[in-house]
Amino acid sequence: MQKKLLSLLVCAGLSSIAHATVTDKMIENDAATPGDVLSWGIGQEGQRYSPLKKINTSTVSKLVPAWSFSFGGEKQRGQQSQPLIHNGKMFVTGSYSRIFALDAKTGAKLWKYEHRLPDGIMPCCDVINRGAALYDNLVIFATLDAQLVALNQDTGEVVWKEKIDNYADGYSASAAPLIAEGLLLTGVSGGEFGIVGRVEARNPKTGELVWVRPTVEGHMGYKFDKDGNKIENGISGERGKTWPGDLWKTGGAATWLGGSYNKKTGLAYFGTGNPAPWNSHLRKGDNLYSTSTVAIDVKTGQIKWHYQSTPNDGWDYDGVNEFVTYEEGGQVLGGKADRNGFFYVNDAKTGKLVNAFPFVKKITWATGIDLKTGRPNFVPENRPGDPTASADGKKGGSVFTAPSFLGGKNQMPMAYSPETKLFYVPANEWGMEIWNEPITYKKGAAYLGAGFTIKTLGDGPIGALRAVDPKSGKIVWEVPNNAPLWGGVLTTGGNLVFWGTPEGYLQAADAKTGKVVWKFQTGSGIVAPPVTWEDKGEQYIAVASGWGGAVPLWGGDVAKKVSFLEQGGSVWVFKLVK
Repeated sequence: MQKKLLSLLVCAGLSSIAHATVTDKMIENDAATPGDVLSWGIGQEGQRYSPLKKINTSTVSKLVPAWSFSFGGEKQRGQQSQPLIHNGKMFVTGSYSRIFALDAKTGAKLWKYEHRLPDGIMPCCDVINRGAALYDNLVIFATLDAQLVALNQDTGEVVWKEKIDNYADGYSASAAPLIAEGLLLTGVSGGEFGIVGRVEARNPKTGELVWVRPTVEGHMGYKFDKDGNKIENGISGERGKTWPGDLWKTGGAATWLGGSYNKKTGLAYFGTGNPAPWNSHLRKGDNLYSTSTVAIDVKTGQIKWHYQSTPNDGWDYDGVNEFVTYEEGGQVLGGKADRNGFFYVNDAKTGKLVNAFPFVKKITWATGIDLKTGRPNFVPENRPGDPTASADGKKGGSVFTAPSFLGGKNQMPMAYSPETKLFYVPANEWGMEIWNEPITYKKGAAYLGAGFTIKTLGDGPIGALRAVDPKSGKIVWEVPNNAPLWGGVLTTGGNLVFWGTPEGYLQAADAKTGKVVWKFQTGSGIVAPPVTWEDKGEQYIAVASGWGGAVPLWGGDVAKKVSFLEQGGSVWVFKLVK
């Protein structure tokens, strides 16, 4: 009898452990299991849609704070993290490469890990972090000194730590990792320092490399055997084809926002950033694979297709924004709202361009996108001038360009609803004066070759949440916002869209009409995406609050306009009052 009882207790314990362990199947089903949030994007496809509907247009007026947790100290700055929820815990990263484990029901701190950062880190756009990944009993996140850290979910103890690259050379990391097919997929930041962009696949349990795929044409990809030996896995593209001279060696194309994955295609989708330097006259050619969506076979590490949104980018339009896959008429498609002001729809399996249209009102660098060739119709006179053609050789002709390099949309992730079949895009209307300057590469130094000033387009609102129909290219509705929007979006089966504003509000609108039906002041600007989950039949909404990011650092006239906004550092959780 004692043996039988002991056996039952052991089995019960193993069952409990198995339930707590995050498996590949759980990650694959994340979007359909609203009891947890296991991935950045609330599912590998990145739709940021939850089927939960207890909080809906009829009940949302009863939404009240359940708890709030302060990240504490003097380390405020921008808080761009998307929380993860599992096994009764919330895992949320903070500025300066910190991560907290909290009781998801009460907000009580369970543990905290603060990564020790060296003095010489060089993050481009604030000391932010966008979130973590869960796998097995690990929570894994990237740090500003270009490392990956895996911690025990229960204790916060370091299980493994791996260096991505040398921070002194300009590398950093701030994106949430992606788990796909049992691999941990990560990118790199540092395009403003002439680094070489890439996607890495690792064993999430150990941190050991499985393959590396560079996103600058001409660089060799590698795979690794079980002993860690490096094996050549083919050059990305064709060396010298779209890059002049040796500029491909410091070509940028950082994969700084992370990726998405679609099980049906077997492909991971990473956006790539600006080519380096910004001065496009130095690098005549398309400069693959910069400012592109790159589709990578997860099993082999090979690029299966790419689509370049801004060939020979001369405006720092980047192309790193998330590629969100969805199904339409039996076809797997992907939507992307690009920094350059155009919304793109591609076949997620082949990369073929299906549709492209503006989602902002003012675009000056191109008149449109040729749907046959997939290429933009450039306006040549609106490219910043060549410094070598100027009288003193020190400054090329300056141009006014819209949108600004901060983008029609930047890092703030959009959402897609399979119910309304609309994308909900946080968009901004602004421009910039931009000019080119001579530049030479120096390891670890800024590598721009350009000057700029961000400009407002008038006295009206800069931001707008827009409901976009990817099929017709129409903006169905919009909610204007005085300050630029810099936080992400969540949509739900309750016919709601949630998003935050720099003015500090978390707000909700009717997903079909755009009517704002609820808002709450969090005390600091919101530059992070909300999430939702349920526990014992009760639905919760959470968002990190803390103003910062690129706008106050790089925003020129716009930064002055919003200089009254205060920094912060907290996470807020809401539920319906009973």
